[in-house]
Amino acid sequence: MNDKTTIEAAVFRRLLQHLDARKDVQNIDLMNLAGFCRNCLAKWYVAAAAERGEILTYEEARERVYGMPYMEWKVLYQKEMPLGQG
Repeated sequence: MNDKTTIEAAVFRRLLQHLDARKDVQNIDLMNLAGFCRNCLAKWYVAAAAERGEILTYEEARERVYGMPYMEWKVLYQKEMPLGQG
């Protein structure tokens, strides 16, 4: 790995750590403010793997992004959306 790739990988790991520490920030909040969410990161992860000839399922990518199976994260941390939103 070259220096740029090593640094980018470290930044991505730090982003995942930050999102893990901020489970209070919901995906809808990220989408509304930044135009992407944890699920987007998982989709980008799958696409980047495919570009390199690697097979990675969306669920596998979400587990890497969320740090646990998505359904577990959803039960533990996803808040109910108020009526009239979404």
